Amino acid sequence: YVCSTWGNNHFKTFDGDVYQFPGMCEYNFVSDCQETYKEFSVHIQRALDSNGHPEIQYILVTLKDIIVLLKPNLVVVDGHIVNTPYYASGVLIDSDKIYTKIYAKLGMVLMWNQQDALMVELDNKFNNHTCGLCGDYNGIQIYNEFINGGTYNSITYGNMQKISKPTAKCEDPDETKALPSCNEHRDECQRLLTSSAFADCRLRLNLEMYIQACMQDKCACNGEEDSFCLCSTISEYSRQCSHAGGRPGEWRTENFC
Repeated sequence: YVCSTWGNNHFKTFDGDVYQFPGMCEYNFVSDCQETYKEFSVHIQRALDSNGHPEIQYILVTLKDIIVLLKPNLVVVDGHIVNTPYYASGVLIDSDKIYTKIYAKLGMVLMWNQQDALMVELDNKFNNHTCGLCGDYNGIQIYNEFINGGTYNSITYGNMQKISKPTAKCEDPDETKALPSCNEHRDECQRLLTSSAFADCRLRLNLEMYIQACMQDKCACNGEEDSFCLCSTISEYSRQCSHAGGRPGEWRTENFC
């Protein structure tokens, strides 16, 4: 099972909930939360790049006693810059031009495109053991993430995952602001995600949630033909399709993404 975040602050939990959370602090993306001794934790920090797009600035991964800091084109293990592939006590860190990947023997695979998209896959021994933006991995959508004695909206939920640091200067996103419906973009998003390149993906993934994410992206772009807005959710759909065993076709063209 996979938890991911991509593009315009979209998150998809292990249990399949998709939501948007625009926070710019450091957050617990996913941690092992049942035991007093944590086997692992993954924290992320986003910032806006020069074009005003949210990108993941750094990822802080703790695997038992090893601390790994990932930044674009940089891997730091226990305070020392290392070259990849790097191997130490049950952890392999590899990177190519696009992805940085961590394989941990304890049952975790992490994949980051060094920009906006992060995917974490966990062994099912962590079922019902996780917390953070990825949820509790109990196999039941919504339950315990957004309904837990009351109903949370996704902003409230996201703010609860903040890592408190005395030096951090960052604002919590406003919990009272609802996201726009963006329905006018449905047709275009549906057309993009059901193109023939994705024929092998339709039965493998929940198409509707990617359509909704694409619609939110289009709203956020205010009609600008901005490749970040259009391409990040389609890229994620393509990645998730491959991960589910599908074979997406070539959907990028010279004048699209």
